[in-house]
Amino acid sequence: MINQVTLVGRLTKDPDLKLTPEQKPVLNVTIALNRKFKNQQGQYDTDFVLCTLWGRAAENTAKYCQKGSVLGVVGQIQTRNYENAEGKRVYVTEVVANTVKFLDSKPSSFEVDSNSNSSNQDSTRPEPVF
Repeated sequence: MINQVTLVGRLTKDPDLKLTPEQKPVLNVTIALNRKFKNQQGQYDTDFVLCTLWGRAAENTAKYCQKGSVLGVVGQIQTRNYENAEGKRVYVTEVVANTVKFLDSKPSSFEVDSNSNSSNQDSTRPEPVF
């Protein structure tokens, strides 16, 4: 089976990095994606996709990105459910990111692989300082 998603869109709000009880960095962001075709009113509809980033990808995204930043995300679709405080079952569909690439024209743009401790530098941009 194949479960791979590639998204390019803008962050809808400033990232807010969290730590799990095991002290693993996690970041939940929503990316706005314009649809390819116009609706009946002549405007482009927008989809808002929840993405979860882990580890170094989460840390670097929180550090270098803000509301409106353009991100490229490669990952898998995942579904989960839980019971909220009112006892109602809540279903969540999200993209769990494997790779995040910062696509703004800022010099801090680079790609982070969440499965490793290294980043794949974009050769046309200066290397960010950590």
